[in-house]
Amino acid sequence: MIPLRWVHLFRLLCTLALTSRFISTAQDQPRQGIPHYKYRTSPSDLEVGGELLGLAPGQTCYVRYLDLLHLPQRKVLATGDANFGHPVHLSGVLLESLPKFLRAKPDAEMVTAMSVDRYKTNYPVSYLQDHHPLLILRIEGRPPSEWARSPEGPVLGPYIISHASFTPSFRVLAHTDEPQIPWGVVRLDIRREASVYGGIEPRGSKASQNSVHQGYIIARQNCFRCHNEHAEGGSKANRSWQVVARRSVADPEFFNNYVRHPDLINPASRMAPNPEYDSATLSALRDYFSLFASPRNDFGDEEIR
Repeated sequence: MIPLRWVHLFRLLCTLALTSRFISTAQDQPRQGIPHYKYRTSPSDLEVGGELLGLAPGQTCYVRYLDLLHLPQRKVLATGDANFGHPVHLSGVLLESLPKFLRAKPDAEMVTAMSVDRYKTNYPVSYLQDHHPLLILRIEGRPPSEWARSPEGPVLGPYIISHASFTPSFRVLAHTDEPQIPWGVVRLDIRREASVYGGIEPRGSKASQNSVHQGYIIARQNCFRCHNEHAEGGSKANRSWQVVARRSVADPEFFNNYVRHPDLINPASRMAPNPEYDSATLSALRDYFSLFASPRNDFGDEEIR
């Protein structure tokens, strides 16, 4: 017969081994990130893509709302968010932490957010570090299924991005750094900045001109959300980078008026007005876009309207 003390010792060693295994698993979990699923299982699933480990180029996967809730949360009283018009309690995940939790490749740190209307918001590393935006999971303690409508009518969800507060970090001519607070977010991509912005960087002999650089900084934050350069940028406007560029060269006065007050030219336009843009700002935008004003080819007869 085995002595009783050896039985107790054996049980103690088994308990210690199981405890050690549990602790090890808990410590490894943040490095493993959250589960990715091949197919959508719920309207609240968030589509994700980009430079993720184990994900082929162009491939898409999904993460579940309940899994996102298990990530470290930050609770804030958001002030100044135009989606609400009043202070509101929000909780969510820091956007700058998502590359780690989504298991992004080491050199992919930029986040892009696609909304249901094809509006694409870009969050370069500088914006993430300056403003610490949040992927919102609860508004006043309520999940997305209970959220109100956006200022434009549709529901705010399935996801929105917001800040506790926002202080502009730069100003270029009449353009001031703007809060990037999209609603109706359905997809996030973790990207390399060089891949996202490479196609719209200034090119040619005039690329080093100061006004061109100023126009680029403005266009990169403002125009790139709705106008695409091939697969990059948003496509809410359904007008490509080259279409805008050709209009800026062919009809500067129309370009200026449309940028300032698009609704006066086309009442159906969904473009946000920029009445604060003065002549120098508009001139810098035209100088920049002129670099992309290639002759008509495969763009047909599209117009900026």
